[in-house]
Parts: sequence; C-alpha cells; structure tokens
Amino acid sequence: MVSEMSAVVQVLNTRTPTFLSTPQEYAERHPDAVGYLHRSGMKAWAFLPLIASDQQIGYCVVSFSRPRHFSEEDRSLLIALSGLVAQALERARLYDAEHTRAQELQRGLLPRTLPVVPAVAAEARYLPATEGVQVGGDWYDLIPLSGERVALVIGDVMGHGLSEAATMGRLRTAVHTLADLEFPPDELLTHLNDLVGDLGDDFYATCLYTVYDPVTNRYAFASAGHPPLAIVHPDGTAHFPHVDADPPLGAASPPFETHEVQVPEGSHLVLYTDGLVESSTVDIDEGMARLAQALTRAAAPPADSPGTASAPTSAPTTLHDPGRLCDAVINALVPEQAETHDDAALLIARTRSMAADRVVSWALPDGPIAAAEARHHVTEQLSAWHLDELTMTTELLVSELVGNVVRHAKGPPRLRLLYGRTLICEVSDRSLTTPRIRRAAETDEGGRGLQLVAALSDRWGMRFSAAGKCMWTEQALPSPGHPAAA
Repeated sequence: MVSEMSAVVQVLNTRTPTFLSTPQEYAERHPDAVGYLHRSGMKAWAFLPLIASDQQIGYCVVSFSRPRHFSEEDRSLLIALSGLVAQALERARLYDAEHTRAQELQRGLLPRTLPVVPAVAAEARYLPATEGVQVGGDWYDLIPLSGERVALVIGDVMGHGLSEAATMGRLRTAVHTLADLEFPPDELLTHLNDLVGDLGDDFYATCLYTVYDPVTNRYAFASAGHPPLAIVHPDGTAHFPHVDADPPLGAASPPFETHEVQVPEGSHLVLYTDGLVESSTVDIDEGMARLAQALTRAAAPPADSPGTASAPTSAPTTLHDPGRLCDAVINALVPEQAETHDDAALLIARTRSMAADRVVSWALPDGPIAAAEARHHVTEQLSAWHLDELTMTTELLVSELVGNVVRHAKGPPRLRLLYGRTLICEVSDRSLTTPRIRRAAETDEGGRGLQLVAALSDRWGMRFSAAGKCMWTEQALPSPGHPAAA
C-alpha cells in the first residue's frame, strides 16, 4: 500500500525528490521497507513528485536493477523527466475534461425528444465518432409550424471540438427563431448564411431545411451543401430528388433555391449527415447507394411463409415505423465493430395527411360583406364538426381578421378552417404588409383588433406566401375526446 511506504509518503509530504543509491541506504532511511524491499529485485531508486501548475498530482518512481550513484546531472535529468510526465498527465486530464464538457454541451443542445405532431411520426438517432476524442457539430430538429405544417432540419458544422459544438447550438437556436417567423426555406438559409459568415472565415456548416404540409402533401426544402434527402415511398422504393445543392453556409452567395416535391401519404422522409454515408474508405456516392439499398431492404415486406398465399400485388406495403427504420439503417451502414471518424445524425419522419373532411376553405367577396359571409361559413362548418362551443369565439376572430383585410390589405380574402389538434382559422390576402398590435388610447375608436385576436386565441401569427400573406389563429378544442388529424 502506498500509505505504508514511507519513502513515497515523504515525497508526497515534502514535494521534494528522494534518491536512494543502494538497498542498504533505502533500509537505513526507511526501516519499514526491510520486509518487502528484497522482493522488488531493484537496487536503486528515485522517488519524484509530479507537480503541474503548482499542484501535486502524484508521484513517479524510477528504479534500477543495479546500485547507482546519482550525480547532479542524473538528478537534474530525472527531475526534468518528472516535470514532463506531470505536464503530460495534466494536459491529458484537461483534454479529457474539455472533451467531457463538449460532449455534455452537445448532448444538451440536441433535442432530448422530438415533438409529437399530427403531420409526421418521427425518430432520430445520433452516433458519436468511435475514434478520436473531439465531438462534432451534427444536429437535427423537428419544429411544429402553423397550419399543422412541420419543419424537419438537419445540419453539420464542419470541424470538431468545443467551438463547433457551441456553433451548432447557435445555429439550432437561430433556426428555431427563424422558423417561428415563418420564413420559407430559401430565406431561412439566407439568414443562417449571414450568421455563419459573421463567425469568421474559418466557420462553415451544411444544412438541409424542409417543410412538410399535411394538407397538400407537398414537401418544400432548401439545401446548403448538405447531402440530399431520401424519400421512401409506401411501396418501399427509395430515391433522392435530383436537385443542385447550394454551397455550404459561410461560403454561399445567396439567393438559395427552394424545391418542392409531392409525396404520398405514408412516405418516409430521411435526413442524415455525411458521417452516415461517407468515410475514408467509402465515397459519398457509394454511401448514398448503400443507404438507398438499406432503406429498401428495411421497407420490404416479409417473405411469404411456405404454404401461405401471397398477398395481392396491388396491396401497399406497410413500412416499419421510423424508429425501427432508423435502427435498420444504422445496423446496415454502421456495424458495431466499425470504427468511425466522424459523428453521424439520422432523422426519419413518416408523413401523414389531414383528412379531406377536416379542411375547408372559401373565397370571400372583396368588400364589407366578406365578414358576414365568413361568420356564416364558420357557424355552419363548426356545427357540422360538432364544435358549436367554439362558434362565438371563432366568429369574432374571423370578423377581425377579415375586417383587417377589407380595411388595410388587398382582397379578395380567403378563409380556411382546419380541424386538427386545435381549431385553426386562416385568412389570406394578396398584401405583403405586416400587421402589428397597436397600443390604442382609451378615446380611440379602433386599433384594438389584433389585441382582441391575441386575447381570444391560444396562438396567432402570420406567414407570407408567394401570393401574399396569411393570418392564422389556433384555439384549443373543447374536450380531449375529439380526434386529431388523421
């Protein structure tokens, strides 16, 4: 035991080296060692304290098989050696502590769970590199948007280390903020590009930002240097939309380009980082081909058992849920025994459509009569949906929203109601002006419309489109018994 070795205890207490040239000298200075000294077979010893940053972190014993006279030169060399050993151990400790902090930071910045939304069923996996100790900047997210739409995003900050992990967190926060402002994919990447450019010339990142609309089954996306998304159709076939990706964030020159794809209900949208498909031995084209094969195999129907009649060829294949599909892809592309040099992230979402009878819209006339017609449509539709409890509030909301269009925007307005997790009311017009809440004085006859909208709804907001803008509100359903969107 170290506590029983007086030579070691002396070095730890005094922080000065001790040199013992012969076993006899050792026994004379430390009689307690006589019982075990002969078992070592050594004849000379140097007991050296390990000191780094003025802190004692341990001790080092250098022993010799023959008696040795320690000259001043020998002593200086051994003391210098102990200093190097102490510095190396301290650097290793600090390096490990930095890596642990970077891992904790990265794990803390990634979503612990993905939001549950009607538009998609989604699962994600994150695989840290098995070689090296630096963390990467891979990240992913799922962000609920207005109108039951959902944003799926994945990105990769180039490089490894604490700085890259922090940059990843900044980008993820920025995406959340920009998504809440309802920016389309190309404009959102433009703002992200400005943010990365402000970080310096050494920072680059790739990003794929996508928006899925369960009402139209359309999927809009923009990419900044990121590997293309994969789409797995309900029949199990997988493909990559052929579009030209813009350069990475920090190196791109906007504008970016938004692409749209129509996807059948029950398709899987697969977003991933290059660590999943690219390595020192596999180029990205081969890796993407392997990914497509793995997705197709995982989505294929099970082989018919002997003596069992085959299923009709026209019946659609039931795919695995996103979690099982994630595991199947990772097992195929990253076996347990493989050593990876880069982190990898995988996000898979299965699309769902809103039932046709849960979405209704009307074109309204361009004039004051529009508000009355909107209230009439609301009353009839909420009665058909058995949501009469929300009729009065919804009538007030559409009156204010349509009235704002008539007074301040370009008509004709359009009204849309969506019956999902909440009751969503949308009024669209052809104006690009941004409404804002005014602080009306007590004597003002108007200016309180948006204050009333904010007070009556649980959430409200605005988003722009190619044709103008849309004001929307959300109201909680009267009871949890009402089913959500299909």
